[in-house]
Amino acid sequence: MRFDDRRAAGRQLARRLEFLRGQDVLVLGLPRGGVPVAYEVATALAAPLDVLVVRKLGVPWQPELGFGAIGENGVRVLNHAVLADTGLDSAEQAAVEDAERAELERRVSRYRQGRAPVPSAGRTVVIVDDGLATGSTAEAACQVARGQGAARIVLAVPVGPTPVVGRLRKVADEVVCLRSMQFLGAVGAWYHDFTQTSDAEVTALLAQAARQASAARPPVAPHPLPNREVRVPAAGARLGGRLVLSDAAPAVVAFAHGSGSSRHSPRNRYVADVLNRAGLGTLLLDLLTDEEEHDRANVFDVRLLARRLYAAASWLRDETGLPVAYFGASTGAAAALEAAAPDAAVRAIVSRGGRPDLADPAALVRVCAPTLLIVGSRDTTVLRLNRIAAERLHCEHRLAVVPGATHLFQEPDTLATAAQLARDWFTTHLARSAAEAPPRRSP
Repeated sequence: MRFDDRRAAGRQLARRLEFLRGQDVLVLGLPRGGVPVAYEVATALAAPLDVLVVRKLGVPWQPELGFGAIGENGVRVLNHAVLADTGLDSAEQAAVEDAERAELERRVSRYRQGRAPVPSAGRTVVIVDDGLATGSTAEAACQVARGQGAARIVLAVPVGPTPVVGRLRKVADEVVCLRSMQFLGAVGAWYHDFTQTSDAEVTALLAQAARQASAARPPVAPHPLPNREVRVPAAGARLGGRLVLSDAAPAVVAFAHGSGSSRHSPRNRYVADVLNRAGLGTLLLDLLTDEEEHDRANVFDVRLLARRLYAAASWLRDETGLPVAYFGASTGAAAALEAAAPDAAVRAIVSRGGRPDLADPAALVRVCAPTLLIVGSRDTTVLRLNRIAAERLHCEHRLAVVPGATHLFQEPDTLATAAQLARDWFTTHLARSAAEAPPRRSP
């Protein structure tokens, strides 16, 4: 099925990126064809739009072979393997870079019309193009965005070859591709209208987005919630975390992330934001150190993860004086249930796309906290495993099935539905525990 045009493709892509709404997101379009797609994504997410101009540094006698790429603000990334193979000396490198830098600055000046670039440091940057062919431009764009200080990079395209999408997962934190196939052919074949995007259209769309941003009310709460990066001592390690907590919060929810995920997970940050808006505190926590994550066995060591989460909950109660609840995803759900089994102070548990079946069956029987298991209807294997685990729970529990959702809840509106289910479960079960909480301590 083909897209009508780039703008239509952008609207479809935006629905797959809905999980980023409400986060600190910057959308960057790759000129020229990526900008109309990016405009629709930015509009749908109520996020700022800018252009990401990158220039490949090609070997002089073989220009299609890149030895690096450059971006704004002097950012340069080099492929040292290509430099070693070609023997390109510093003078030859400088000559290529000077020429490409001049072209980059010319294009930036034309597209932005004197506007300053939108800052990307510390933000989730969504890089958008109209499709992938070889992926070399997208790869360079990810490297440049990383060099400009992006905290997380999501590469989003309507269409691309499956092997290229797989390769780009190594340079982007996440790749969203609406349609991928082994043999793609030309990108334009997947559009009814693939008329070349002009410089004038790029300039007009960027100007329109800038006007809309300046006219719109800033997407910031009147009283932003206090948040801080913390280091949590837990079972032999000091774990990185992000604590968001208002003075009026009745409880705090600790997030146990799934396999291969972290406190920077855009999906869990989306859910955390929904909980924050409902007045709850959240702790997004890495249960493994950077070194431990390299060993995949640790990711599935539920007992280790549960010990870490149990210790983090004790720290969280001491730090805040508030009741604690758990939100778990994938293997993190099993860890949350095992950590709650010996801890009657845990007030509620929610699992999203979790693997509660990986928890010790004896632990499941001992869980006292009201537990909600959220699973996508199309995640059939995990749904079956959740039903088996639910039969072992003796506490108040419920299995909620989100129609049309697969394991990652990437489909339109499915993550929002899961977040609302989690919010309602927590607010219902934590409201009655607020009066029982001990006096709040100052952090």
